[in-house]
Amino acid sequence: MKLLALAVFALLSVAHSEEGARLLASKSLLNRYAVEGKDLTLQYNIYNVGSSAALDVELSDDSFPPEDFGIVSGMLNVKWDRIAPASNVSHTVVLRPLKAGYFNFTSATITYLAQEGGQVVVGFTSAPGQGGILAQREFDRRFSPHFVSTIKPVIHFLTVTVQFKSALAFFVRAGSWRESRSPGTKLKATWEASFWGNFSKILQEE
Repeated sequence: MKLLALAVFALLSVAHSEEGARLLASKSLLNRYAVEGKDLTLQYNIYNVGSSAALDVELSDDSFPPEDFGIVSGMLNVKWDRIAPASNVSHTVVLRPLKAGYFNFTSATITYLAQEGGQVVVGFTSAPGQGGILAQREFDRRFSPHFVSTIKPVIHFLTVTVQFKSALAFFVRAGSWRESRSPGTKLKATWEASFWGNFSKILQEE
């Protein structure tokens, strides 16, 4: 069951010896979108599923050219003296993409000693794969809250306009009612009905 869970998380085994340390490592992007000029967070996880501690563990990731990515925080090369059996370590790096376009996020390299005095074991993390880096302008166009705040006043204006038209229709009916019930104010009532009727006609023409 434990190995099945590791497979679901796409962890790649970086050792094949049955005795001693055995490391599984993953590399993943935590952001939903990679955007030019915005922080991009990577997380590396290393699990020791072996029977002894892994020694002199080193993680190295040289897959981010400096002309394409700037480092905001963290390091792309990090070491641990030991990783105990049945334990794990995590490492986070924040980068900033400098260009838009497609980029292939490849594996990082893991080296360690499975046993004290043993040979150096070399392996790799899982790879996120190829993905697109959005231009900042395109990202803002799609997801900026400014677009939502611009639409809201328009919707409010349309709602008020509909309510205003309904009110005009009411006043037209009210003017006719006063004319039939109050003969003494017939001229005024007729003018009011005509006035609101003209407004109603104008709105209908629009």
